[in-house]
Amino acid sequence: MPAFDQYTGFLPKKNTDLNKVAAEYARQSFREFSELLSLPNDAHFPQDIEKNVRWCEQAFAKRGFTTQRLITPTVPLLLAERKVKQAKKTVLIYIQIDGQPVDATQWQQESPWIPVIERKEASTNKWNIIPYERLYEGFDPDWRIFARSTSDAKGPAMAFLAALDAAHGLNVQPNYNLKVIMDFEEELGSPHLPSAVVKYKNELSADMLIIYDGPRHVSNQPTLSFGARGICEITLTTFGPRVPVHSGNYGNYTPNPAMRLAQLLASMKDDHGRVTIPTYYDGIILSDEEKAILKQVPDNETEIRKFLGIAKADNIGNNFQESLQYPTLNIRGLDALFVGKEARTLIPATATAEIDIRLVPGSDPDRLVGLVKKHIQDQGYYVIDREPTEDERMQHEKLFPSNRIFHMRHFKLLLPPNRAFWLTKAMVRAFGKEPIKIRMMGGSIPISPFVTTLNIPAVSVPTVNADNNQHAENENIRVGNYVDAVKTFLAILMEKL
Repeated sequence: MPAFDQYTGFLPKKNTDLNKVAAEYARQSFREFSELLSLPNDAHFPQDIEKNVRWCEQAFAKRGFTTQRLITPTVPLLLAERKVKQAKKTVLIYIQIDGQPVDATQWQQESPWIPVIERKEASTNKWNIIPYERLYEGFDPDWRIFARSTSDAKGPAMAFLAALDAAHGLNVQPNYNLKVIMDFEEELGSPHLPSAVVKYKNELSADMLIIYDGPRHVSNQPTLSFGARGICEITLTTFGPRVPVHSGNYGNYTPNPAMRLAQLLASMKDDHGRVTIPTYYDGIILSDEEKAILKQVPDNETEIRKFLGIAKADNIGNNFQESLQYPTLNIRGLDALFVGKEARTLIPATATAEIDIRLVPGSDPDRLVGLVKKHIQDQGYYVIDREPTEDERMQHEKLFPSNRIFHMRHFKLLLPPNRAFWLTKAMVRAFGKEPIKIRMMGGSIPISPFVTTLNIPAVSVPTVNADNNQHAENENIRVGNYVDAVKTFLAILMEKL
């Protein structure tokens, strides 16, 4: 028996055919998946993105789609469309193709752009690389594919292509038209997406939107999500001497900007992780009904803390799901001088913190950024939005230039009952049980422009493993999750809308 036939997923025995179909077409797709993963996709490099756009054009064209580039000031969006005779409805699918920047020196493989297979050895509990070509013959669902964007989000994109191939092989045609919008700047915050949705409103028109992105519930059970947090980013910089100076010659005389930045950041939260800035959480009200919905999610918080390696969680909500319903204030990066072997006895000239705020229903980005700015001013800082002039450096003891980049708003909605039932029915077809339904994903995806401009409902169908290291080094996708993604997307294609 080929190894891929050993894959059983969640289906009861009476539905094993769908399991086998998904596993076989997943196996057939691994060579093409390797090609896609080998294309660098950092949106800071448009020449690399162009190669990804061309690859996607060819991949969808050979599956019977027409494609159109939706032009923006930087790199295009790509719209693929396949019409079905006598179809009365249209489903728009959102897929992300770009990925986070990489530091190749931190990856445990030759290159983040050369995918490898790793399996965990039971005797040592360590991951060992095995030839990628092993996937062409069969697989163990617990193997992992390591490369940038395996999970976020070329994996779901390739799984959808494999599902289209499987539907074709089964001679199955959905009873709705398909449109697929591919985003090549998601990791930059999709800055041109809102205006593009307005400009190409007619081309993007649909009856509903499905997002093929994101990790499943931490239990790795099939999941649907009905919302996502937005995001706002701020860069904060404190100033010290004009250039780095000797800490012996000038220590105790020259203020240290790194120390001041640390004190300022520490003043924004208490020991329980709660933001101390007054009124920061105002407007966030969870009804008893909403709290009941959140409690239905089967979180095992002991296992979550074990997975994260933390003894105690921050005290924001009463549980994990409630904590995702409040705006965050997160330090995502700090920089001053050197650490480790490169550390020197210097007082830095500047210190910088990169901040992100995750937005939720009831939180306004302008208000939250204004509160952060006021808090900084209340600590005695002179806040500007540029580099300080010479006069400002000499007049103000505490200077604070800040740069704010607003990325995307949250979205939260309830699907019309028939749409929610349609997706649930498809998931039951695939896995033999109802999916876990989550009110709000923790991550951010640029869906709000579609919901507001096109006036359509949206839902996320996350499929990748939660421990995928997305945005970090050694990003991976569990092979079993990839196959489950093929099965999920195939079931949705097979379900009548």
